[in-house]
Amino acid sequence: MQVENQILEWFNHFHENPEVSWEEHETTKKLAEILDELKVPYRRFDDVTGLLAEIGEGNEVIAVRADIDALWQEVDGVFRANHSCGHDANISMVLGALLLLKNEKVNKRIRFIFQPAEEKGNGANSMIDRGALEDVTHLFGVHLRPIEELPFGKVSPAIHHGAAIFLEGKIKGIDAHGARPHQGKNAIDVMMSIHQSLKNLYFSPFESYSAKLTKIQAGGENANIIPGNAVFSIDVRAAKNPILFQLKDQIEKDLVALQKLFDIEIEWEWYDLTPGAEVSKEAAAIAREGIIEVLGENQLAEEVITSGSDDFHFYTIRQPEVKAAMIGIGADLSPGLHHPKMTFNRDSLLIGAKVIAKTLAIVSKKA
Repeated sequence: MQVENQILEWFNHFHENPEVSWEEHETTKKLAEILDELKVPYRRFDDVTGLLAEIGEGNEVIAVRADIDALWQEVDGVFRANHSCGHDANISMVLGALLLLKNEKVNKRIRFIFQPAEEKGNGANSMIDRGALEDVTHLFGVHLRPIEELPFGKVSPAIHHGAAIFLEGKIKGIDAHGARPHQGKNAIDVMMSIHQSLKNLYFSPFESYSAKLTKIQAGGENANIIPGNAVFSIDVRAAKNPILFQLKDQIEKDLVALQKLFDIEIEWEWYDLTPGAEVSKEAAAIAREGIIEVLGENQLAEEVITSGSDDFHFYTIRQPEVKAAMIGIGADLSPGLHHPKMTFNRDSLLIGAKVIAKTLAIVSKKA
């Protein structure tokens, strides 16, 4: 009960004090204070938020990652930082695992990666660049799952996220009077053709993928002006990394063709690439063993396949020899991740902490 109360206390603090990507200064400070109280050594950085903590001894390292940033979104009519992503829970579960393990006898070092900026898609790279994967053989992540994926009490040994990338574009045409469309170059016509080109993307029906416009801005207050300029965004996703890059290439070819067709200029930039999951069978099997030891076989869920993405998978893209899996925690989470009023069963926090601790202990006690 003491561990559970401590986890809930931590969760309440992080939930009530959210900070957006790269601005997690107070979150990092609070983590440092907690680690000081627990007498756990850690390393902070001068140029980025987040930190690395470590317990145990040995040459080999097992690691677990918690993302610490919040989203910026509208809640009850006000834009603010908000932990609708569930990262406050991830922090608390990983801290709970540390609390459960810190006095255990282990044969390896266990590293706790408290990572910034997952929502920006590049926080993992910042930690990798600062030594998060040095000597690491196995890496685990953890995340609450929506109720349609996992109910409360069920835990999955691996989450198979899809890959994602985003595009920001600008159409540069010529404004015209509504009565003289022939004198202009209508950005809306171009926009509709971009929309249709995305609908005409076809790959194997056995592959999962999508590409869609998520922002269109054109015109002003006057209804009698045909807008020449517009800005737009495209969200591109695929279950597999190679399909994502094929989508990206085809979209670029289509944009080049539309420039010629309409005799206008289109500028675009890709950003926030998030790779799809490269799940280690060995790591997933260890997580499965940990789940069964803590909860019993009845609470073991199948590996989750989800259309969402997570920058956790940069760790294995950058260092493929690391055996990695992200554990999915059932929490009756609804209405869904990133919903401004997202809620979940808080009892899942202790479950998650115990499963993470057991999974890390299984690896760390192996010869």
